[in-house]
Amino acid sequence: MKYSSVIFTSTNMEDWQKDLLIDSLGDVGYDTFEDIVKGFVAYIPTANLDVQVLETVLLSNTNGFDVFYEIEDIEEQNWNSLWESNFQPITVDGLCYVRATFHEPQIDLPYEIVIDPKMSFGTGHHQTTSMMLSYILENDFKGKDVLDMGCGTGILAILAAKRDARTVLAVDYDEICVASVEENKVLNNVMMIESKLGSKEVIHGKAVDVILANINRNILIDQLDEYAIVLRENGELYMSGFYESPDLEILRGKADSLGLLYQNHKVLDKWCSAKFIKKY
Repeated sequence: MKYSSVIFTSTNMEDWQKDLLIDSLGDVGYDTFEDIVKGFVAYIPTANLDVQVLETVLLSNTNGFDVFYEIEDIEEQNWNSLWESNFQPITVDGLCYVRATFHEPQIDLPYEIVIDPKMSFGTGHHQTTSMMLSYILENDFKGKDVLDMGCGTGILAILAAKRDARTVLAVDYDEICVASVEENKVLNNVMMIESKLGSKEVIHGKAVDVILANINRNILIDQLDEYAIVLRENGELYMSGFYESPDLEILRGKADSLGLLYQNHKVLDKWCSAKFIKKY
């Protein structure tokens, strides 16, 4: 497959601004990123490169800093092999080992998650995913009905299943993610996970004990009303994909109005995850 690279440079872009820009580029088809001095490189299949879409992303995500870009066509190569050579497994809280299919297993920890990440989606390395995994390890999931919104590879759903959840529903709007969940649940022998294509409309009428939502602030705000409806009384909501400031305060305000009461939060490199409980 032929790829193009887009080289982004800036003299005044903060790390958190770069993270948000990368997140938005990922939403429009850029699947691999590389840090460089004063910027980063984003890679996309040449057939999917749309300059107008790129300009729209930049217009929406570059308030307060300047950014310049240069597009280059690059020679074909084995992208999966290149990506795999730069990917390393991780350990979360000394309890959970997350590895890809091409890594050796780790038998000394209580939990192991094996995923085939397909280059584009979460492997646990991002701060938000790591914190959400930590929340799952800290809390009781036994016998609970769990909903994983924006599931990606299904990594959170898989750990919830391994923590003895009764049922797990994994939802994503991307067909590749849904297919990835189906593949990864087999790799981890957690066949009770159900995956569905869609968004908040998919969960209408459901009733769950736990919601895991690692998405972004705007989507979380949009979906909170539905979360409050499907979450049972005293149910737990874990959210991530946003910054501690100003996002947490905004989300807390919306959640409180829906009876979802803030309990605590985690912060890792400015990224934030938070726990809420439904009280009414």
